[in-house]
Amino acid sequence: MKQHPKDERTLVVIKPDGVQRGLMGEIIRRYENVGLKLVGMKMLVPSERHVEAHYTLDPNWRRVTGEKTIKSYREKGMTPPSEDPLEITAKILANLKKYLSSGPVVAMVWEGAHAVGIVRKITGGTEPLSSDVGTIRGDFVLDSYTMADTDTRAVRNLVHASGSVPEAEAEIPHWFKQEELTDYRIIHEEILYDVNLDGILE
Repeated sequence: MKQHPKDERTLVVIKPDGVQRGLMGEIIRRYENVGLKLVGMKMLVPSERHVEAHYTLDPNWRRVTGEKTIKSYREKGMTPPSEDPLEITAKILANLKKYLSSGPVVAMVWEGAHAVGIVRKITGGTEPLSSDVGTIRGDFVLDSYTMADTDTRAVRNLVHASGSVPEAEAEIPHWFKQEELTDYRIIHEEILYDVNLDGILE
């Protein structure tokens, strides 16, 4: 039986800068406001090994990320730091491991219709500078790829959000055991998902 869109789940991790800046409540509120349901949540300091395993769950991540980075440099009229995608990704991964293991993060699983796409839309693009106003990254961060490259560090963009349904399905068990996720009903689902809205009137 095909899964209903309302049962889709996605991983969100509030990164160390989001925790340190006291934006946890604001970030959670934005996902709640749209109607998503929080089904798992915990605070931890991830190890560098855990971070590396997270980013390399997809065996193609190193190659694809390197190629995208080279293309991005060229589109901006800049010279890539290397023509070797794997060399570029090795530096990116080293910076990500340092960044995400620098302090506590808040890992969450959100559930609801089109959860992956909705969370990505609310969160904004990877680079805060080019993220739209109204998104989490567009409203609360002033970082950019240029500044991160100049300082030889990862872009500080507050949140990680799964990029696709298959990515979410791989990432969630990397961060959560099955028993750490809770299945429950929440009142607003009656309005969001009741086909005929026949549960309102007495």
